[in-house]
Amino acid sequence: MLKTIIRKVVPESLINLYHKYLALLSSTIYGNPSEKMIVIGVTGTNGKSTTVNLIAKCLESGGYKVGLTSTVNFKVAEKEWLNNKKMTMLGRFQLQKLLKQMVEAGCRYAIIETSSQGIVQSRHLGINYDYAVFTNLTPEHIEAHGGFENYKNAKGELFKHLTLQPRKKIDGKEIKKTIVANLDDEHAPFFLSFPADKKLTYSDHDHSANIFSNDIQVTNVGTSFRVGETKIDLKLLGAFNVYNSLAAIVVALEEGVELKKIKEGLESVPVVPGRMELINEGQGFAVLVDYCPEPYSMRKMYETVALMQKNKIIHVFGSCGGGRDVARRPVLGKLVGEKADIAIVTNEDPYDDEPTLIIEQVAAGAVEAGKVAGETLYKIEDRQVAIEKALNLAKSGDLVLVTGKGSEQAMAVNGGQYIPWDDRSIIRNLLKTAKVR
Repeated sequence: MLKTIIRKVVPESLINLYHKYLALLSSTIYGNPSEKMIVIGVTGTNGKSTTVNLIAKCLESGGYKVGLTSTVNFKVAEKEWLNNKKMTMLGRFQLQKLLKQMVEAGCRYAIIETSSQGIVQSRHLGINYDYAVFTNLTPEHIEAHGGFENYKNAKGELFKHLTLQPRKKIDGKEIKKTIVANLDDEHAPFFLSFPADKKLTYSDHDHSANIFSNDIQVTNVGTSFRVGETKIDLKLLGAFNVYNSLAAIVVALEEGVELKKIKEGLESVPVVPGRMELINEGQGFAVLVDYCPEPYSMRKMYETVALMQKNKIIHVFGSCGGGRDVARRPVLGKLVGEKADIAIVTNEDPYDDEPTLIIEQVAAGAVEAGKVAGETLYKIEDRQVAIEKALNLAKSGDLVLVTGKGSEQAMAVNGGQYIPWDDRSIIRNLLKTAKVR
């Protein structure tokens, strides 16, 4: 509430100056920790958290200590914990403090999921990045940025920032400023247009890329692909994880990790929390938790679901409040209405928006797709009750999808409050009780 009032009375130029001052001040207070590590920034719309984690695992497989910060989790060398801050990119002082902890733990690398909102608020300014990694770009959070071009340009600021900072020397070696980009994305030329010492690309088919995959096989238990003659068998579900893996391969190879070690690292990842995560408590039906808060990632999730053995699909989902893209609400509803047998619309992160209004707007899309209230469509505001409804409706061989929050540890509600939340824990508890068959 206070932030809203301040934004109404204080000029935007002064707010931006304030953000920049805090970013530089926080870095100074914590001893400029980014100068002492190789820093890898990952940005884009989808796959950022998974890419951050896969880069970390590949570098660790090469024998290095690594720290990371993502929407999903934090890591400082051997210590790892879930992100409970409800922020993709931490505030300046928290982020600099975490980077300092990585330095003190002997980390050679820091991998930072760098969001467009974080960039707009200048959280990246106190960080000397060595790599800028671009995953992909689709229309998400465009209302918050005032349009897609503003959203794209905000991402571009990371790449512009890359060479505005001096090159470092780590262990006597000068670290080159490097851009890594997904060549298959139509916006790759924009991100590759910024200056850098090296520009590296990856693709799932384009042989002009530095690294490209072939022979992609997607099943309901994992995903495999080849890089050259090396076959990599991921435990992760979904063809999109090939892209996430390729980004990690490019970075790790550039850092001198052998492909054999990279393969070991990638294959050792059982799941990224809340990203296509199967929950199994011995029930007779499948339960899958995923994040996919916007239409593009939802469609990609359903591409993988199409390969899974199942009878009915029961999908629990919603859409975000707090100024997030209102236009996507009926689009999500229609998409689920077309793909799932039963759609259950519920709360996600309403912030100060009216939860019932969000639910009605999402449900309108499901109705357009042919869903009938009380039969194939349910509107249940209480998210736990909605999940319980889905689990009770499920019969042997069915698939229950719970999306929108992934592994998030809080729900944002009215008055700036955050209530503890974890879809996965709630599902497990319900499956263990007598409430669910």
